[in-house]
Amino acid sequence: MALIGLDIGTTGCKAHIFSEDLKLLASASREYAVDIPHPQWAEQDAEKVWVLAKECLRESVAKGGVAGSVKAISLSVQGEAIAPVDAAGKALRPMILGMDTRTDEQNRKLRDTFETKALFSLTGMPVHTSNTLPKLMWLKEHEPQIWKNAARFLLYEDFIINKLTGIPVISKCLASRTQVYDLEKEKWSEKILNFLELEKSRLAEVHPSGAPVGRMKADLAEELGFKTLPIVATGGHDQACGALGAGLTKAGLAMVSTGTAEVVEVSMDSPHLNDSLYHGNMSVYLHTFPGLYVVMTLNQSGGFVLRWFRDTFCQSEQEIAKARGGDAYDMVLKGAGPEPSPVLMLPHLAGSGTPTFDTLSKGAVVGLTFATTKTDFAKAILDALTMELRLNLEILKEGGIAINELRAIGGGAKSELWLQLKADVTGIPVAAPEVTEAAGMGAAILAGVAVGVFTDAASAIDSHLKIKKVYIPNPGIKALYDDRYELYKKLYPAVKEINHTL
Repeated sequence: MALIGLDIGTTGCKAHIFSEDLKLLASASREYAVDIPHPQWAEQDAEKVWVLAKECLRESVAKGGVAGSVKAISLSVQGEAIAPVDAAGKALRPMILGMDTRTDEQNRKLRDTFETKALFSLTGMPVHTSNTLPKLMWLKEHEPQIWKNAARFLLYEDFIINKLTGIPVISKCLASRTQVYDLEKEKWSEKILNFLELEKSRLAEVHPSGAPVGRMKADLAEELGFKTLPIVATGGHDQACGALGAGLTKAGLAMVSTGTAEVVEVSMDSPHLNDSLYHGNMSVYLHTFPGLYVVMTLNQSGGFVLRWFRDTFCQSEQEIAKARGGDAYDMVLKGAGPEPSPVLMLPHLAGSGTPTFDTLSKGAVVGLTFATTKTDFAKAILDALTMELRLNLEILKEGGIAINELRAIGGGAKSELWLQLKADVTGIPVAAPEVTEAAGMGAAILAGVAVGVFTDAASAIDSHLKIKKVYIPNPGIKALYDDRYELYKKLYPAVKEINHTL
């Protein structure tokens, strides 16, 4: 018996095949682009993503030899992205991504209409361009014909589930990230829908994570090489699926996920919508694990900064890595020491994340000399992202959320250099699970729960989660980063006005 976790990220998709004892049997992945047709825009061809997701499913099923034994599929997906679709579920325009920042004007209207703290208390979401609500407002204002003609407005989870089954369903977890969801009543907010003049029927039905939706369409199953019709189940936001896969099944546990974005999630037994979280622009939403919530920090640039650096400046390393079967990132960072880079970087290439949420902020690099190397620059990126991580952990601490261990997942969790750096900069032990693709595993666990393979998610995690290594802070290196961190905190205010003017 096999379970599939289908992970639809911002820059790529992955299909992971797990056995019923959560051993990874096979994986397949594809990369795709983020389109920037105008400054501040970030869009994606959702239909192309669907084609590539099908390729991942087909390849992983063939590699795993499980064509006749897949019991269920669930999804882990990027958050906030939205697309209008026709009655057949075909996207009418590109998906507007979470990292898109075109909606400053819509957020001004939200601030004029709602008291922002009241909106935070209702939805758990701070007012920000990443949210789905201002994207819907933008579509209504700027593309009225598409707004009128669209049968529904879907995020990636309900978009893909609809493709798989013909039934548009979204998890409570992902719905609660849209700013259109009533966090207390756990349903689409009538107040927000009335404000949008949007009928509830034009959004997907909302089900708990790990709920069966329906069987895969027979013609699609044949196309993808399945010999059975697996059940498709609700999953959730990729970060919350990752939190589940990393073992966050009790209040107080914490995870750092380093992928396209870098995110910290801490599980909570109640929303804790306090002033510190409000002023720190933290988002609070429903976990994929029943009865729990998660508070989330966000650096939307995250690992995407490193990918930008690789693709822009490291063509030779990519060619060598491709020829030799290595990794371009490892080549660029070879020789990087544990101490701070001589270069200091501000990684705001897509604006700042929490706590400032400054959409006009941009990247900056200081300390360049003729002696600066490509490795210095790459290490400066890791340093900067990790100091942003520390900044957010300090806000959580102010909000009464203490963290004694971070469980690391995502692509960044494959780098021992970066994992040790996280421990040294934050002063918190960092634990690396054996399966770093925790979002895919979390989705597979939800698939198993939906069809009764697992009694519940907690028992699945307790039985099968294994920690590979724990990285302990080095006091000497931490002291160096304490000094560098004080300097780093001065960088954003020093260049803020310049970046806003550019």
